[in-house]
Amino acid sequence: MATTLTSVSEIERKLASLRLAGERSAMLRTSVMTHIAWVPEEWVEAAEDVLAGLAERHPSRTIVLIPQSGAGGVEGEVSSESYTLGEHRILCTDTIRIRLRGTSADHPASVVEPLIVPDLPVFLRWRGLPDFGSSAFQELTEVVDRLIVDSTEWPGLPGPYADLANIFDRVTVSDIAWARTSRWRPMLASLWPSIADVKRIKVTGTLAQANLLAGWLRSRLDRPVELEHESADKLDGVEIDGEPAPFPPGDPPIPADLLSDELDKLARDPAYEDAVGRL
Repeated sequence: MATTLTSVSEIERKLASLRLAGERSAMLRTSVMTHIAWVPEEWVEAAEDVLAGLAERHPSRTIVLIPQSGAGGVEGEVSSESYTLGEHRILCTDTIRIRLRGTSADHPASVVEPLIVPDLPVFLRWRGLPDFGSSAFQELTEVVDRLIVDSTEWPGLPGPYADLANIFDRVTVSDIAWARTSRWRPMLASLWPSIADVKRIKVTGTLAQANLLAGWLRSRLDRPVELEHESADKLDGVEIDGEPAPFPPGDPPIPADLLSDELDKLARDPAYEDAVGRL
């Protein structure tokens, strides 16, 4: 059973002891980034499933922040995952899970900043709809290189996209819902010039996918395009003025692959930002 740590300094000492243990053995502890995840309680199970498929592809220091209501401070645990690296070495990565209460939930930057690996990229995966005006969101987006969201998780679409657009000049943003449309956008572009006069697009998929495809089409054509949405758990079809579009080749990527791909990116995505700007 992992020991509960009640301060950032205790977490730092635990990480230091793991590094020393690795130096005395065949274990190689390494990171290519710091991956912070803001995970409200209702998202913990889903987040753990994705993290389980991620560590071997992106060795990182992962800091899972679980905000909770009520008084208190920090409760943290440090765990390790090991992977065989060649014949005589073992790669180990560390995951820090921290429950935040009271002021630590409102001001998490003071908790994570001492734990960030220096001189490496820092990513923030925010589960659910961000509270864009909260001190927690403001602080964390100031200490990271990239914010990763999944607008499929957001209620009230397309309204929240306006708040998202307001932060594009402050932090680079990835949206996993946008990544899920990646097979469809080239296929639709290949229909040019017949798609040039489209008046209505119907999308069978999530509401986020429908909005983002419509926004992308409006931004490419630089004019209004009506959206009709039919709800489905995944992107199952697109119609252009009532005519079914060809189905793109390949299979939809799994959640861990989607997040893994976003962790390889640092630059802004103008096509995504333009699509959001048309919603």
